[in-house]
Amino acid sequence: MRKPRPTVLTREFLQSDDYLRSFVDTPRQKWWSREQISESLEKTLAERPDPDAPVWVFAYGSLIWNPLIHVAEQQLATLRGWRRSFCMRLLAGRGTPEHPGRMLALARAPSTAHPTTGIAFRIREEELRDELMLVWMREMIGGTYEPLWQEARLADGRLVQTIVFVMEPCTPAYEHDTSVSTVAPLIATASGHLGHNIDYLLELDQALAAHHIHDTYIQELIAAVRAYGADI
Repeated sequence: MRKPRPTVLTREFLQSDDYLRSFVDTPRQKWWSREQISESLEKTLAERPDPDAPVWVFAYGSLIWNPLIHVAEQQLATLRGWRRSFCMRLLAGRGTPEHPGRMLALARAPSTAHPTTGIAFRIREEELRDELMLVWMREMIGGTYEPLWQEARLADGRLVQTIVFVMEPCTPAYEHDTSVSTVAPLIATASGHLGHNIDYLLELDQALAAHHIHDTYIQELIAAVRAYGADI
């Protein structure tokens, strides 16, 4: 099986001006400034449900295998009402305007759907803004995700409020057709300055397997990309 290429996203890169500059030349895409990203973070923290409760971040994609943040605790966690979906049109990073890819998000799921399993990271209060700013820099560079507070259940049974990055259909980059047959060829062929789109899918699959997390949609995508002829 083909191994994904090493990721180029590091803590140091996120903290540098080079990270923001790496996106500025992408046509047909507006990127947020550091000030806009910081404002979004402060707005989310102002909406914190319980100022005395710990802050958790729910990881469902690349944060699982490459969190880049300092955490005090991590646990498997389940989240109801949302599902993994490659619903974000990707024009930079792992795609281009000429050959768009797809990026993972959480999309709304029916009330009858199985909960989504991911990893919840607890961040120390004294490191909260510094560590969350790193998360915001990677997730909110295009302003396409919506950070929400959502209740998740940890593996030890606790219910906690977590920050979750979701995508709503009203977002311009939202793609309604997330069927495996549509998404697989895009992921198999797209690439950009942060790497190949297929590497993201492979790393996601391996990370979920390492934590014994099963996601039917991801498994079907892996099979479809393989059938498309990609070297995986």
